[in-house]
Amino acid sequence: MLESGEEAVLGVARRSVARLVLLVALLSAIVATVASPVAALPARGRPPRVEVPEPTGSSAVGTKSLWLVDRSRSDPWNPAVSARELMVSVWYPTAGASRARAPYMSAALSRVVFGSDALAGVRTRAFLDAPPRRRSAPLVVVSPGFGGSRTSLTASAEELASHGYVVAVVDHTYEAPVEFPDGRLEPCRICVGIPDDARVVRTRAADIGFVIDRLTAPDAGLSVDARRIGVFGHSMGGAAAVEALRTDRRIDAAVDLDGNFWTEPPAAGIDRPVLLLGAQRVRTGTPDANWQGMWDRLTGPRRWLDVPAGGHYTFCDMPWIVDRFGIRDGVPPDEAAWQYGTLGGDRATAITRAYVRAFLDRHLRGRPGNLLDRPSRAYPEIRFVG
Repeated sequence: MLESGEEAVLGVARRSVARLVLLVALLSAIVATVASPVAALPARGRPPRVEVPEPTGSSAVGTKSLWLVDRSRSDPWNPAVSARELMVSVWYPTAGASRARAPYMSAALSRVVFGSDALAGVRTRAFLDAPPRRRSAPLVVVSPGFGGSRTSLTASAEELASHGYVVAVVDHTYEAPVEFPDGRLEPCRICVGIPDDARVVRTRAADIGFVIDRLTAPDAGLSVDARRIGVFGHSMGGAAAVEALRTDRRIDAAVDLDGNFWTEPPAAGIDRPVLLLGAQRVRTGTPDANWQGMWDRLTGPRRWLDVPAGGHYTFCDMPWIVDRFGIRDGVPPDEAAWQYGTLGGDRATAITRAYVRAFLDRHLRGRPGNLLDRPSRAYPEIRFVG
């Protein structure tokens, strides 16, 4: 029987947020106590070599951080701030690689998020402040999961940039710890006791629109094709991506990576392409009620894919991080099954990269391919729902 009713949907989503808070606490405790590579990292000296999984494209990748201020609106989560400030990481194809590869995050941010500076030793595959390639490229704006840093989707961002996209991942201030260039490290003010989930989604959609404004401006310094814009996000960020598609006609396509919907499905439907890529969203043959409600209102090209062996965090960087640092075994089995499923980190990364890129290639570049048309022998973990 199809699960239905507002209470059921709310229950699932509240458990998702509670488990995110639990996961952060677990990781902090594990980092501090377990005899793992994280715990063994020296306070000084050279850390073990840990890198973001290598992207598959032919282009070298550059990255830079942008501090953007939207003076047209006050911050919804901090009444004392009269403008909405955002940090954005941009990844892009580069013609000239610098010597310095970008760190995954700073030591200060790593300590706040994970209780250790371990992730400051991780190196990305992107060259810091390398000059962007001058060839025009599609723009993809990305929203992370609630409570998650913009760094949490680095592997997917670098993959797309290596294939010729400009990718901007947004830190939604006060919805995760955010570090600013002036030394401020703003906390997540609403991580415990979200005031209004639908308001979070709408705020993020507005953030996405503002980032599009700035990155498509003539003085942005990036070769962005404003006629080809996509969005995607994980968890709450996935819902925000679809909301941004609904409200902003500049956006051509959206991907939701295992994010529950909080706003009401639009009565008029959504007539542009949407990919729903989730984990364990079909149980005993019954599709998830939360997604079914939105699915029924998608009137344009649509695809619903499920990863039965995956978990909620399959679609961000968490799986390869916990594998690299030996954290997975320290998570209680019932939580590990929900968080990660049974997929290894490298496989989770490969699946996410392949299907997100195939969808954006099709709808932003007109490259049809066939990965989205039928089950693939290369990715037997994927189940076609609709």
